[in-house]
Amino acid sequence: MTLDLIAFLGGWVAGWWLLWHVPLPPPAAPRDGPRRSVSVIVPARDEAVMLPHLLSSLRSELAAADELIVVDDHSSDATPSIARNAGATVLAAPDPPEGWNPKSWACHTGAGQASGRLLVFLDADTRLAKGGLERLVGAHLASGGLYSVQPWHRVRRPVERLAALFNVVSMMGTGAFAPGRRGRPRTGAFGPCLVTSGRDYRATGGFASVGRELLDDLSLARRYRQSGLPVTIHGGRGTVEFRMYPQGFGQLAEGFTKNFAAAALAVPWWTTALVALWVGALCAPAVVVGSSPALAAACYGAAAAQVLVHVRRLGSFGALTAVLYPLALAAFLAVFARSLAATLIRGRVRWKGRELATRPRPPRGP
Repeated sequence: MTLDLIAFLGGWVAGWWLLWHVPLPPPAAPRDGPRRSVSVIVPARDEAVMLPHLLSSLRSELAAADELIVVDDHSSDATPSIARNAGATVLAAPDPPEGWNPKSWACHTGAGQASGRLLVFLDADTRLAKGGLERLVGAHLASGGLYSVQPWHRVRRPVERLAALFNVVSMMGTGAFAPGRRGRPRTGAFGPCLVTSGRDYRATGGFASVGRELLDDLSLARRYRQSGLPVTIHGGRGTVEFRMYPQGFGQLAEGFTKNFAAAALAVPWWTTALVALWVGALCAPAVVVGSSPALAAACYGAAAAQVLVHVRRLGSFGALTAVLYPLALAAFLAVFARSLAATLIRGRVRWKGRELATRPRPPRGP
């Protein structure tokens, strides 16, 4: 057995280990009486295209005691009027304090006005499946602490398929989906969908405690664990979905540049090493083709089959995405290199017209 084949098999096995099983939110259990009141909080900046889908999906999910709060983060489009016309309470986020992550500030602003016993933070590009809110509430009731779901990725345009490996690596990096983990992450949570009780949110300090962090979801999960509260994450198929970066590759590159390298640096080193080993296995067929075309073809088939299993659990990517996975791999490597440069060299990334610091800055003194 050649060293090339040994290296490939090691990375291939690591790929199975890191994403062995993706648990989903359990079905909502029958209730004897009304459930706890829920405040759905949606931070939104220039989301006039995507927000109506979320608001429409929430229409039949909210009970009489629930509230829907859309925090307008200085939008330049019709986001606030769309939310208001849908019956949401619209809050205009003030200018964030110096050094704050604007999304964290918007979530903090919404949570400060929320009256529900449960807080559900949803990104504006998400949407709920029928009964999705009940499943989220029931899953939080069973797990406690911070409950988070990575939305099912709904893919419509070919360019959106280039996000496939970013989705896979994001799930692998949490450490939650290896054998025996049962959704208990070693690192992080998923910012597009977070559920917590108001009491736990206030006890941990909520977004106010992580407002200067670029990776607010990872930092918030760490705060919950430091407070002795559990963190549980699941896949979102059949509960909540999103359509990431529908505007094309430029939006995709900017979005993943924002936080991907910083996230890689934040996870335990052994997780990063295993993910890197798996990515190396995806590159292996191109390395061994010169010495053994038959071996390269076998490695390619095994890698594509593994990619197919993984991406089908995370989104509507389909078989063609797996067969042509080198395209998604090339996009992943290019954007990851760009993210590393922005994070480690420039110290700043750009998102939605803003420059964000990749390292938190302490507030200025008097």
